Amino acid sequence: METSATERIRPKKETEISRRDLLRLGWGAFWAFVGVWLAATARFFFPRVLFEPATAFRAGFPDEYAVGTVDTRFQKTQRVWIVRETDGFYALSAKCTHLGCTPVWSDSENKFKCPCHGSGFTKEGINYEGPAPRPLERLRVALADDGQLAIESAVRYRYERGEWERPGAFLNFKG
Repeated sequence: METSATERIRPKKETEISRRDLLRLGWGAFWAFVGVWLAATARFFFPRVLFEPATAFRAGFPDEYAVGTVDTRFQKTQRVWIVRETDGFYALSAKCTHLGCTPVWSDSENKFKCPCHGSGFTKEGINYEGPAPRPLERLRVALADDGQLAIESAVRYRYERGEWERPGAFLNFKG
């Protein structure tokens, strides 16, 4: 077996790494970095998808709602309150207009109260205390073909724009 000139001068120890091995290790680390970077970049194009409820849903039959009450059945699942008045229905978005927290309906005080910063809203959704800059938004409410209330949260009506008088913001119903 032949020995190289460098091995004759200085014998190689078992724990030493040759230049060639060091270069291979460096290139391996470089390509590993490039692979991770490309995977992270590709991940950017496939964002995580959070569950959001459908924007339109059926809320039951009008007979299920008592006159003068605020129904909170859909507060957690759809972030919607349905209010029954003597002459019809309207649906309010359960998002505070200050920072988007979910207010709580208080039967005893007859108002919506935001737990985050103390905004207060009347049963109609008008803001009267706290930092909320405007009233709650109304959502489109209609009667579906099967006679149930159909709420569409993608269509919003704002009080300050005079949209509460538009068709869909209030459902006339005497029953």
